[in-house]
Amino acid sequence: MPDAAPSRPGQAKTARRQSSFKALEFILGVILVGGIGLAVLFSGFLFPGGGSAVDLAARLTPPLVDMAHPLGTDPLGRDVLARVIVGGEISLTVGLVSVAGAVVIGVVMGLVSGYYRGFWDVVVMRFADVQLALPFILLAITFIAIVGGGLINTIVLLIVSQWVQYARLVRGSVLSLRDREFIQSARAIGVRDIKILFQHLLPNLLGPVIVLMTLNVANNILLEASLTFLGLGVDPTIPSWGGMLAEGRTYLQTAWWVSVFPGLAILLTVLGLNLLGDWLRDTLDPTGRTRV
Repeated sequence: MPDAAPSRPGQAKTARRQSSFKALEFILGVILVGGIGLAVLFSGFLFPGGGSAVDLAARLTPPLVDMAHPLGTDPLGRDVLARVIVGGEISLTVGLVSVAGAVVIGVVMGLVSGYYRGFWDVVVMRFADVQLALPFILLAITFIAIVGGGLINTIVLLIVSQWVQYARLVRGSVLSLRDREFIQSARAIGVRDIKILFQHLLPNLLGPVIVLMTLNVANNILLEASLTFLGLGVDPTIPSWGGMLAEGRTYLQTAWWVSVFPGLAILLTVLGLNLLGDWLRDTLDPTGRTRV
């Protein structure tokens, strides 16, 4: 015991440093995500035309040359700043809605599979194993070839490809909780299964699920941009970050800003969401806390 005393000041200093870093992560994440979210939320007020106004006389204007177009214009003379902010609505909608759909399906499947086990558990988990073995791009190409592209189909594709992550996560947690004393007590006094699942088990699983949700929103924004870039995602006539990257790839040497600014918007949004996800993981996971 006496040998441990000298290390306590060092442990306290390390804990303070880690706490400061967590706070910085949270602040930067809120600034990035909050700033971009507010800009997208008020995009209709800031840019009533939706960034679709064409001005061929001002086509490919560089940034900071014309204050009417601070980030320059694209090959059709459309304002890049307006299209980046308006396009963020599509990318954020895809990220948020697809994650919400995957969470609802995956959590329900995981709860039922882990709680009841048996035949239902075997069917769901084997189906999940098969789906996880499929490369995402193969699943995307097959899905788009059958049902077509578009905003709704892109969201459905992401839901179909990601619900298994939540199902496996929730099932594993339920298996470790279903035989605990508070669950057995609830069964003993006649609490219905539906109430046990959603009032006793689900609240104990929300931490890891929330962390995975935050990270998957960022991942889905990247996937939507990638699919749209490849021509498999959102309709190219609708402004989106991936579509803008695809449009500007032929102008990289002569008009770099057409692709760089939507790419920068993706980078900052994903960075902010990842910072918030890391902060949530450290905050909600008690095993990750430094004890002094």
